[in-house]
Amino acid sequence: MIEKIKSLEVIARSLDPKRTAREDLWQQTQTYVEDFLEHLDRQKGYLEAECPKLSDLVIREEGGQMSEVLNIMRTEIDHAGITSTSGRHLGYIPGGAIWVSALGDLMAAVSNKYAGIYYASPGAVLLENQLIRWLCELIGFPSTAHGNLSSGGSIASLIALTTAREVHQIRSHNIRKSVIYYTPQMHHCLNKAIQIVGLGECICRLIPVNDRFEMDTGVLRQQLEQDVSAGLSPFLIIATAGTTDTGAVDPLEEIAEISRQYSTWYHVDAAYGGFFLLVDEMKEKLKGIGSADSVVMDPHKGLFLPFGTGVILIKDGQALVKAHTKEANYLIDAYGLDEISPADCSPELTKHFRGLRMWLPLHLYGLQAFRACLEEKIFLCRYFHEEIQQLGFEVGPPPALSVTLFRYPDPEPDIFNKALLEAIHKDGRYFMSSTRIEGALWIRCAVLNFRTHLQEIQGALQMITDCLATIKQA
Repeated sequence: MIEKIKSLEVIARSLDPKRTAREDLWQQTQTYVEDFLEHLDRQKGYLEAECPKLSDLVIREEGGQMSEVLNIMRTEIDHAGITSTSGRHLGYIPGGAIWVSALGDLMAAVSNKYAGIYYASPGAVLLENQLIRWLCELIGFPSTAHGNLSSGGSIASLIALTTAREVHQIRSHNIRKSVIYYTPQMHHCLNKAIQIVGLGECICRLIPVNDRFEMDTGVLRQQLEQDVSAGLSPFLIIATAGTTDTGAVDPLEEIAEISRQYSTWYHVDAAYGGFFLLVDEMKEKLKGIGSADSVVMDPHKGLFLPFGTGVILIKDGQALVKAHTKEANYLIDAYGLDEISPADCSPELTKHFRGLRMWLPLHLYGLQAFRACLEEKIFLCRYFHEEIQQLGFEVGPPPALSVTLFRYPDPEPDIFNKALLEAIHKDGRYFMSSTRIEGALWIRCAVLNFRTHLQEIQGALQMITDCLATIKQA
């Protein structure tokens, strides 16, 4: 048996390369990354591409070469589809992935600290809890609030609705009389969360929006009053601070007052818009967010971090813990400590140390860099909104944050603008996306990538001008 163990050890040790081998792999990787970043500003925002090498590649018994892997990365992964790290990404809600965050991810992956339980890694948990407390202060939550660094807004929404369900004791005997209120602009991750956490049998009321795509609070009040009169139980109001389609911000303070009046749980989806609180001008528009019971924010949007970084904040921190804590015999050593463990605030038990990717750039650059970047995006979007009208386009309402809608007037507007968007995608210099508002097709310009500056917006306007000319000539 000893000989067998020793022979297996020789092969197994290949997973733990020595310094010389590590340095060689690191040098190849570093060269690749630097080359990627150096050419990023000249790369298209969108490129249609097939992936034949990747499709043909199979997992083999024996390993291959780093050069082979990097070649596939270069030709079929990093240079295909949307270039989400580029300032030319003006579709959906871009973020960008600031470079220093990658260093945080590298260190977190190398040390592989288990960030789920304080006992296992007090430093990692303390770091993430400090970030949560800072975010609670940013939105105006009390010191009793708490939260969790999640993989994004989807899991953060699950955590919020699970907590709301437990606080309001939604069970089989009352679920069909419990009512949830939201607008057509609500993000679809919340529709999914409603189903996943077992609230699908609640009554869901679709509250219309005004001409700025904000929740109509007059209709909300009327619907609540009608539901109470009918013997129903208002349970949950969902507002949005920065809708994906239009960037609209619901009247948060007014909705908070309505929620208090009817004793509902008040959830604010600020995945996109929450970090605009760092900009003084936006504080009034986002006023009332601190009156919510739960708030979702996405640092991979408003703090420009890599994908996979979300946050849920719950005003009643103990309610969050109570809704998610389950004990296990093998974890008895971890109990009885003062610091709240992330595993007690989320469905996640095995948890990546994702806080380092957020903590490191905040400490290296300070808030002023993030504040300036966010404010710049607001003005860039306003500039685009003004300039696109000079090209003969009709637009949606003035941008509340950094998303604006536009479309070219035509006797058959949907057909024309669909063709225009296809031309934009075929051109690919800059990436934009579309949406439907009350059945009508609109093109979206979403400005949030930290690498998007005036040069990119002017380049996008030129691309649109070129594509428009091409469509008109067809």
